[in-house]
Amino acid sequence: MDECQHNHGDHDRHEHNHDHGLDDHGHDDHAGHDHDSHDHADHDCGHDHGGLFGHHHVHTPASYGRAFAIGIVLNLVYVIGEAAWGVRSHALSLLADAGHNLSDVLALGAAWLAEILSRRSPSRDFTYGLRRSSILAALGNAVALLVVTGGIMWEAVLRLIHPHPVAGVAVMVVAGIGIAVNGVTAMLFASGGKTDLNLHGAFLHMASDALMSLAVVAGGGLILMTGWLRIDPVICLVVSLSIIVATWSLLRDSLDMALDRVPRGINAAQVDAFLRTLPGVCDLHDLHIWPISTTETALTVHLVRSASENGHAPDGLLNRAAHELRERFGIVHPTFQIETLSDADHCVLADARTV
Repeated sequence: MDECQHNHGDHDRHEHNHDHGLDDHGHDDHAGHDHDSHDHADHDCGHDHGGLFGHHHVHTPASYGRAFAIGIVLNLVYVIGEAAWGVRSHALSLLADAGHNLSDVLALGAAWLAEILSRRSPSRDFTYGLRRSSILAALGNAVALLVVTGGIMWEAVLRLIHPHPVAGVAVMVVAGIGIAVNGVTAMLFASGGKTDLNLHGAFLHMASDALMSLAVVAGGGLILMTGWLRIDPVICLVVSLSIIVATWSLLRDSLDMALDRVPRGINAAQVDAFLRTLPGVCDLHDLHIWPISTTETALTVHLVRSASENGHAPDGLLNRAAHELRERFGIVHPTFQIETLSDADHCVLADARTV
């Protein structure tokens, strides 16, 4: 390893995708690709497709299409019933809540669409498919939830200043149904939300509404017992603040993903250290780690071989590296470029500030 005397600095914190011939590549066509300098692990490539037909990742998450369909139908029926009851009883609060719950249906529809799009195969124009749509859906869900909650808080503040009579038992009954509908829908995404930020956004949206409906029931009951109208907006403000706290992490994580931050569960320094332990690797640079969806992570890196290896990777090295990256770090889409010492000295991407 001592043949490699140069040091390219700290490259382990690059977190950007790039178009330098490394592998922002389409899966449709590898013809004419120079595999002497750009090695891949399964078809001599760092891509691990697990021998599946086509180019789908082994790591593809289970489909939640049925959960989305059930959730959307339940909430749509609830919205229609709530709106009809609001018109019949002239309850403005029920009509307003029906509009809010309609936004839930749209949020679920957006998350479902993103899940469908993320499963589309790569093309020449979208070389990673449309996997990033799941990140955009999670970000959109977080923003929508904060905006809606902000609107509810504003209304609560107005009602603190100018209390309004609550429609009583009718509102409590409708809110009680909302607890069941939103609670059941949230549970459909509870398990998937632990590993998929898009599903976590759907879960959080529905769980927040169930909590808000519970607050309406509790507030209505206390008002019937005490006659104090300000109980309703006070409870609403407390619940809204808890929703904002819970949603903040969703907003932060989805925004990080949209900006290609190294996923929080991956330590880039540890990845860098592991790659340097590969046989014959004396240096590396241009290391990038970024999410391509809410469940998949990609990596690209230039590995510098010692002079005695003549720039060629030994048999099985890249397959081993791809397997270890998957098992240790959950990185399912690695791409390696092998360079000699001479190549590395002239590589335009050797500078840590260059992407």
